[in-house]
Amino acid sequence: MSMTQKSFETKLGTIRYWVSETGAKAAPQLVFLPGLTADHRLFDKQTEYFDGKYPMLVWDAPGHADSYPFRLTFTMEDKVRMLDDILRAEGFDAPVIVGQSMGGYLGQMYEELFPEKLKGFISIDSSPLKREYYTGIELWLLERMEPVYRHYPWKMLLRQGTNGVATTEYGRKLMLSMMMTYDGDQKRYSELAGHGYRILAGAVRSGRAFDIKCPAMLICGTKDHAGSCIRYSRNWHKRSGIPLHWIEDAGHNSNTDKPDIINGLIESFLENEV
Repeated sequence: MSMTQKSFETKLGTIRYWVSETGAKAAPQLVFLPGLTADHRLFDKQTEYFDGKYPMLVWDAPGHADSYPFRLTFTMEDKVRMLDDILRAEGFDAPVIVGQSMGGYLGQMYEELFPEKLKGFISIDSSPLKREYYTGIELWLLERMEPVYRHYPWKMLLRQGTNGVATTEYGRKLMLSMMMTYDGDQKRYSELAGHGYRILAGAVRSGRAFDIKCPAMLICGTKDHAGSCIRYSRNWHKRSGIPLHWIEDAGHNSNTDKPDIINGLIESFLENEV
């Protein structure tokens, strides 16, 4: 693949990301944002498929994998502004964000902060950020997940973290490999996950509109048992009218379980909606 690893310095740490050198001046540009505790490898099947077709960028989010060490003192808004700094540095002026889980939340925040820039948004196994979708107890729990991860037996966490997010051998092996980045340092993993859930709750509590005005598409696996993604996706589609595609027999990481279907949906979206 023609993806080059680069670094971006911030006051809190260094962010590593990968950008395509092919068609650098073309538009639109694909920006792949992995979920919480996952890294750039989550989108390997997508970057392989779209190599040479569109400019692409994928990152290890702050604090994740190679973007470490990184001070976890930022909000979701801060995180998205760092992303925008990277996109501007790379000349990505017509981005289409493809976000899985936490990456989907970042895509919504990007639309909120930079609506004039975002050309398209694809949510993969994510949920809406609007306050109306969440109960008070759901937000309360999100803000208190770090000690749960810290005291959970690591081997059990590995097993549930891999089998619970993917249905295929490829998807599970990939997630296990990404989780093993934190093997031997459960404290780091717990802090990373806990911080992610806290900034998610903070974004929801902010009361921002989070209206998606650019072309958008929702994707969700029919066997996505991470949290309440299926319920959230169904309600998100019903209230917003954004098209929703169910991926049969796919889990929370549906782009790893059914990459051919996901790639086809993304390609059709780029050709017909953007």
